[in-house]
Amino acid sequence: MPIFSAPDGTELACHTSGAGEPLVVLPGGPMRASAYLGNLGGLDAHRQLVFLDLRGTGQSAVPEDPATYRCDRLVDDVEALRRHLGLERMDVLAHSAGGSLAMLYAARYPNRVARLALITATPWALGLPATAEDRLAAARLRASEPWFAEAFPAFEAWLSGTGEFDPVFSPFFYGRWDDTTRAHADREEDETNDDAGDRYGADGAYNPDATRAALARVTAPVLVLAGEMDGGPRPGLARRTAEVFPAAEFAVQPGAGHYPWLDDPEWFVRRVARFLRARD
Repeated sequence: MPIFSAPDGTELACHTSGAGEPLVVLPGGPMRASAYLGNLGGLDAHRQLVFLDLRGTGQSAVPEDPATYRCDRLVDDVEALRRHLGLERMDVLAHSAGGSLAMLYAARYPNRVARLALITATPWALGLPATAEDRLAAARLRASEPWFAEAFPAFEAWLSGTGEFDPVFSPFFYGRWDDTTRAHADREEDETNDDAGDRYGADGAYNPDATRAALARVTAPVLVLAGEMDGGPRPGLARRTAEVFPAAEFAVQPGAGHYPWLDDPEWFVRRVARFLRARD
């Protein structure tokens, strides 16, 4: 497990899987240890995956200053990883909340990004949060599922602010609900640094207008992949993310939720690997 230092001295860990050209992977959560990504459905058969444990998660150290959990401050850690790997330019894949981190990195270091894959990426950095209406509309697509009747009222209460987070509605985040996805959901609490997650989007983390302007000058190819059943972001919101970039392609994985490599690994790997193989 490689260990390297962030500019402020915090020791950071990354984990590798597979062989070949490195693909840097930024986790979501926000601030969930990278272990939840597994091998991205077998994507490590095509590339060496380099998973970053963000500070205070997984095997990375807790920083002295908790304000450094803020998303824009984490850009320095991604740049430190690039330097540690000795890459002039790097391919980056980011999931969920990690998508905002990847966008801020690309905005600040456009010449360091060779290709960027945004997987069910939450576009907070663009000022585009998923709304409660988005999430409920996606949830209603699951009305025929046997667990829906119990899960939907709890989900609706949580989104309205009248209820607490309840594992009963975890199925809404997956395109399929079985033993594999249930075990994946059960690990989330233990793998997530909640205090860090609360600080991830703190005041000052995002400047959407400046980020949009910077990303409009990014020439690297970008893949924005949405899940058909995902509520955050829904495909329409993900498409708006793709429109920010000059050289973006947009894809919707059929039947997938927020973790598409679990819902249909073969479809996910085939689509992402095709994007990563393409060269101008």
